[in-house]
Amino acid sequence: MKLGLQLGYWGAQPPTNAADLVAAAEEFGFDAVFAAEAWGSDAFTPLAWWGSETSRVRLGTSVVQMSARTPAACAMHALTLDHLSGGRFVLGLGVSGPQVVEGWYGRPFARPLARTREYVSILRQVMAREAPVRNDGPHYPLPYQGPGALGLGKPLRSITHPLRADLPIWLGAEGPKNVALTSEIADGWLAIYYAPRLAGMYDEWLDEGFAKSGRSREGFEVAATCQVVVTDDPAAVRAMLKPFVALYIGGMGAPGMNFHAEVFTRMGYGEVVQDIGKLFQAGRKDEAAQVVPDELVAEISIVGDADHVREEVRRWEKAGVTTLLVGCRDVASIKALSEACQ
Repeated sequence: MKLGLQLGYWGAQPPTNAADLVAAAEEFGFDAVFAAEAWGSDAFTPLAWWGSETSRVRLGTSVVQMSARTPAACAMHALTLDHLSGGRFVLGLGVSGPQVVEGWYGRPFARPLARTREYVSILRQVMAREAPVRNDGPHYPLPYQGPGALGLGKPLRSITHPLRADLPIWLGAEGPKNVALTSEIADGWLAIYYAPRLAGMYDEWLDEGFAKSGRSREGFEVAATCQVVVTDDPAAVRAMLKPFVALYIGGMGAPGMNFHAEVFTRMGYGEVVQDIGKLFQAGRKDEAAQVVPDELVAEISIVGDADHVREEVRRWEKAGVTTLLVGCRDVASIKALSEACQ
């Protein structure tokens, strides 16, 4: 099992100890460091800044928002960071949701699967650099020929030669069709919430995509977000995690279209999801967190002493996970986690 340090996106201010955490991840054998974005800090800049002090760990985005950049602009970021890191970059992409896409980025959210397919196709063309980039699809036409076009657009090839034509592209996906698309066109799946109990269901979705593309699962990575905490007081840690779970269930999506809430509904927590959503939308966030069941938190996290952590990590690995994306608050947590997972 590989470990990836999830730095996430910033709050009101930049984190004060991120550089120390990244250095510790490199020192204690983590495979990768990931940064994210929502509607504040971006994902590429922190990796370039803090990653410049590393030489071994992979640097990944989990995730960058597709609607924030055109595919060509995203490819420019990716090939640049891949060169600067000596071929250590992993491009993780996500479609986000309509509240963010239409409310913050000012782009339409409709047809996310078709947009993703076009987006990745253009990225692959840029990285292959075999011919000027063209795309006839309706979402990202190249050359652009829509309203306001002068008709002077010219297909272009990247001035900079990408370091790798096969730069890994991972997709953040939650629903069955999106996961199937991921295994069809991408190199890895970023699972924001994963339950080993449902591994058989996930495998069905992944196998559908592999069958369509003719590829095998060999080399495909499954990176699951999982809070892994070595502690002698698991109950206290789970209580600390509940407000974050309530936030994603009740506050990180539009009413009636919250993909995170749908994940937990598929896990069998439908009634609880509805209760959390109602409380959160009513501004009763503390009560929403209290409604989150202990067993739900236990399904999506690994919390306990070192022996328990080792046993659970093996269980997640048997369920198909290749990387655990973990959030650590301090260097001591990184060291303890590294030792427990060896």
